[in-house]
Amino acid sequence: MHDELIARAKAWLAEDPDAETREELAGLIDAGDHVELAARFSGTLQFGTAGLRGELGAGPMRMNRSVVIRAAAGLAAFLKSKNQGDGLVVIGYDARHKSADFARDTASVMTGAGLRAALLPRPLPTPVLAFAIRHLGAVAGVEVTASHNPPRDNGYKVYLGDGSQIMPPADAEIAAEIDALTTLSAIPRPDSGWDTLDDSVLDAYLARTDAVLAPGSPRTARTVYTAMHGVGKDVLLAAFARAGFPEPVLVPEQAEPDPDFPTVAFPNPEEPGAMDLAFAKARETDPDLVIANDPDADRCAVAVKNGEDWRMLRGDEVGALLAAHLVGRGARGTFAESIVSSSLLGRIAQKAGLPYEETLTGFKWIARVEGLRYGYEEALGYCVDPEGVRDKDGITAALLIAELASTLKAESGSGSAGGRTLLDLLDDLAVEHGLHATDQLSVRVEDLSVIANAMHRLREQPPAHLAGLPVIHSEDLGKGTDQLPPTDGLRYTLDGARVIVRPSGTEPKLKCYLEVVVPVSSHADLPAARARATELLASIKRDLSAAAGI
Repeated sequence: MHDELIARAKAWLAEDPDAETREELAGLIDAGDHVELAARFSGTLQFGTAGLRGELGAGPMRMNRSVVIRAAAGLAAFLKSKNQGDGLVVIGYDARHKSADFARDTASVMTGAGLRAALLPRPLPTPVLAFAIRHLGAVAGVEVTASHNPPRDNGYKVYLGDGSQIMPPADAEIAAEIDALTTLSAIPRPDSGWDTLDDSVLDAYLARTDAVLAPGSPRTARTVYTAMHGVGKDVLLAAFARAGFPEPVLVPEQAEPDPDFPTVAFPNPEEPGAMDLAFAKARETDPDLVIANDPDADRCAVAVKNGEDWRMLRGDEVGALLAAHLVGRGARGTFAESIVSSSLLGRIAQKAGLPYEETLTGFKWIARVEGLRYGYEEALGYCVDPEGVRDKDGITAALLIAELASTLKAESGSGSAGGRTLLDLLDDLAVEHGLHATDQLSVRVEDLSVIANAMHRLREQPPAHLAGLPVIHSEDLGKGTDQLPPTDGLRYTLDGARVIVRPSGTEPKLKCYLEVVVPVSSHADLPAARARATELLASIKRDLSAAAGI
């Protein structure tokens, strides 16, 4: 077995075009590190949520130039099989380690396959790439990014010509084309022949952001902004300047791209500690709100002053606020969200007489909802201009939440300057629709079998009660429903609560999404309702953790 493993590693090494990973792999072979080699050659990275994502390193189970070249060749073969072999493929990339190399390799492979390839001019937010696909009439797009994953990761996100991320069966068809490849030497990779775009595509994206805001709306909200060491700063500042908002105060330690993400353990605004520097800057400058993008700027986090200090709004809270704002502006069309997001959106849409849909997790599903006007999911993803960007977009979401904060500020209320705040609107929504409180039990693992074992245990012995509430209905989403195709997940409907359990599509995590709904008859009832919701969520977490064995 060891001889076979070494032979496979040497065959991979012989074709590796990257000096860095060649040296790494040669070192593992020379050291006879069979454990590490087995981990890297136990299979191949598989297409998951819209493409590939994994740790950088040598071998087929890591992200590297060899894996990317194969992925690009598989995508090219897929496009040619769809009679799009002379079409344009637009390629964007973030500022992570190897992102520019992976983008150039993709352009080379597309050119060698007879397609036309165009690189974005420099590292830019993922929504700019999603916009460029439709703007330029491309047949596909690729964004090299690992979004908010740890620094050691990178990824390969694939879009089709409608500007949406790939979904079944395209992902499986591309994977089959990748599997059919034999050697890298069989893949033509010229040194030139593709275009590098100028700033006109970025200018067009920024011009499109005008469509997000209402003509003549207030633009007074003062913000502190962090790019989380990613690529969002310049584009967000340009969009805010164009719209006429006050220039955001930057968190200087996190303003510029840095692939090592030195100030955060995980470059995700949701992770503990990630927003500490932004909160410190907010205490210094007393803005109306704090806005954060994740490193590729497709997500948007929002924090507000709560008493004397600052707190992050949950993604579901921002999702409801944006929905209420759009309804107040007279938006028409379908409101959509993933099944793991708060049911409050459905109540807002129903009250406004608007169509509403639930989808599986991910914007590859949300963006394809017919007649979509607004879509979101709880992981800080918001699609507020589906005609411009059919994906989550942290830049336009930031503009819209700043407009809402400005609008509320102009109203009479209890805020520090006499105006109303985002928290005031959340209170109003709770009184109107019931207090919808959400939380998440998220378990990061080193051993993926922990996730499989937890899912098996819950399927074999589903809980009858959680937090003392009876489980009214248990659903194995792996079998599909009348509205949803099959997915690896479990849904429990309780009396006044809902729980969904699923493995993450992008990280080694088991995610459990919790929601409780507490009736509220007046603003005076809110403190008691929040206390009850906090108690229920904590109890559901404990009981669910015990039931899953995690």
